Parts: sequence; structure tokens; C-alpha cells
Amino acid sequence: MEKKTRTQQVYTLLVEVGRKAEDGLPDKATGAALMCYASGVDEAEAVRETVAILKQADLAPLDVTGYGTREERIAQGHEIDEEEADLMDRALAENSVIVAQVTPFYD
Repeated sequence: MEKKTRTQQVYTLLVEVGRKAEDGLPDKATGAALMCYASGVDEAEAVRETVAILKQADLAPLDVTGYGTREERIAQGHEIDEEEADLMDRALAENSVIVAQVTPFYD
């Protein structure tokens, strides 16, 4: 039986995090949104890896919204600039999770 090879892809994820001691967020923030690019053989794996890494970084992931692969986003009409494409390429090359942007939430 031949083993099917599953290729890594990069997924765009928006992760909402709550507060946790030593999380590194601004003092008066109630949480944050993190734009991440994560590699995985499917979106579920990319989400699992991202949540695990954020927990190791003392963050408290609450919700993850997936926006798909680069190809899926382009098909949906999303514009991907050069900087974003470079970060996606880096995530794929390093088989990693890249946190591209952190937006704190305030009351």
C-alpha cells in the first residue's frame, strides 16, 4: 500500500486571546486579536499548532477564525500584499506559526 503524501500549506488565522498573568499585553487591555500565518497539512492542524504555541507563550486563546490558504483567499477576492506573502512563505519554509499583527482590545 502506497502512503499518500500530504503537503504543508499556510493558513491565515485570526486568534482572539483573553488575559492571563504574564501575557505581555498592555496593562489596560482586556484581550487581543492576533493575525497569524500557520503551516499545516490541513486547517485543523494549523489551528492546533497555533493554539499550542500561543499557550506556551502564556497567552489564553479563546477563539480561532480560519480564512483558508493563500489560494483560497485569492479566490475569495482578498488582496495579499508582498509583506503578507513574504510572511506566508516564511511560515511555510520554517514549518512554523508567524504572529504578524497584535491588536489589543480595550473596554
